[in-house]
Amino acid sequence: MGRRVAIVATAAVLIAFAAVVFVAQRGVPALNGRPAARAAIAPAPPVPAPPGRKIKARLFYVTEDGARLTSVERDVAYGEGPDDQAREIIAAQIAPVVEPLVSAIPPGTTLRAVFITKSGDAYVDLSREARSAHPGGTVNELLTVYTIVNALTANLPAVNAVQLLVDGKEVDTLSGHVDLRRPLAKNLSWVQ
Repeated sequence: MGRRVAIVATAAVLIAFAAVVFVAQRGVPALNGRPAARAAIAPAPPVPAPPGRKIKARLFYVTEDGARLTSVERDVAYGEGPDDQAREIIAAQIAPVVEPLVSAIPPGTTLRAVFITKSGDAYVDLSREARSAHPGGTVNELLTVYTIVNALTANLPAVNAVQLLVDGKEVDTLSGHVDLRRPLAKNLSWVQ
């Protein structure tokens, strides 16, 4: 009987969490290329970076119209060496943002690992939510992919290209549109 109560309680908590996420997302503009009913994107008020040494990094967020990315300079925790710095940059990039910024990263996505090869290819391993919570669509997928690719290639000279992994495995795409079977180079054509 106690196990059944625990299962029901867990299910209730998950449903409540899903409801909170749903309500919170209703106010966020859709990432499907349609114009959003929001004021112009302006730099967000500074969010305090973690204590300790910091660097300035260019992070990427969805523009008001949902069709491009915009870069915002933010404080990011300092990392010892390229792998640690890459981890800090991606952690900052996928962290929840405050309005008016809109993230191209699907909600609930977490960073599992980052490593950089000697040839300058970075491998970013994201949690399954990068695929399962993705809204779909070509533009949305391009914005998600190039948010990560550009965050590393624009900030770390040691990184030439980035390959996304999901749950430790290579994936063909996130939602059927962008070929992720190889590392991708910086592409600032998606940035306004």
